[in-house]
Amino acid sequence: MAPWKLPLLVLAIVVSIVGAFLLGGPGVGVAIGALAAVVLIYWAARMRPRGGIGEAPDPQLRRRLLVVVSRPVEDPRTTATIAGEAGIDGRRDLAEVMILAPARIGFLDRWASDLEPARREAQETLVISVASLAKVGVVAEARVGDEDIVQAVEDQVGTFAATEVILVTATDEEDPHAAAAAAELATRLRTGFRRLVVEDRPEPGDVGADGPVASG
Repeated sequence: MAPWKLPLLVLAIVVSIVGAFLLGGPGVGVAIGALAAVVLIYWAARMRPRGGIGEAPDPQLRRRLLVVVSRPVEDPRTTATIAGEAGIDGRRDLAEVMILAPARIGFLDRWASDLEPARREAQETLVISVASLAKVGVVAEARVGDEDIVQAVEDQVGTFAATEVILVTATDEEDPHAAAAAAELATRLRTGFRRLVVEDRPEPGDVGADGPVASG
């Protein structure tokens, strides 16, 4: 969060609480105050240091490829690109591969503390992605990560010690959250980083892309 936003957030909360007391009485004021406390706790939990993520790759160690998927990996061009990065074509040393799917939690599910739908969706993404990559020779482990893509990568890099990270996303227009995460990862990751943008498959007769557009 930008430094100037926090004072505005606190001011908005204070004004809301005072207004609730004046217009609705103590009961409404207390309820609004409790809600404001939840909001502040949530923002505090989401704020994190903006230092580097991971360690610079050691050329003496085996390559470890972390593939973060915000959407299922299933089209031939994306799987072939990842297979190449994993060294399946023999052009590079073989890499140990981990597939990570962030559990993208919806607003209502978050407030209802209902995390199961997001986890099921992430698991389905993993099943599709792992199966598609297995067809081109990539054997990978799979895990569900934090809802925040950057936090999920930071958590996983700490245990998996990835030497390279690939982020598979939809286009910026389809998934602006993933686009913002990609921009942050590009500046904070100390490992190699590459983003694969996969556009939706066009309907018959439509003009459009059907594969990844590499960036980073």
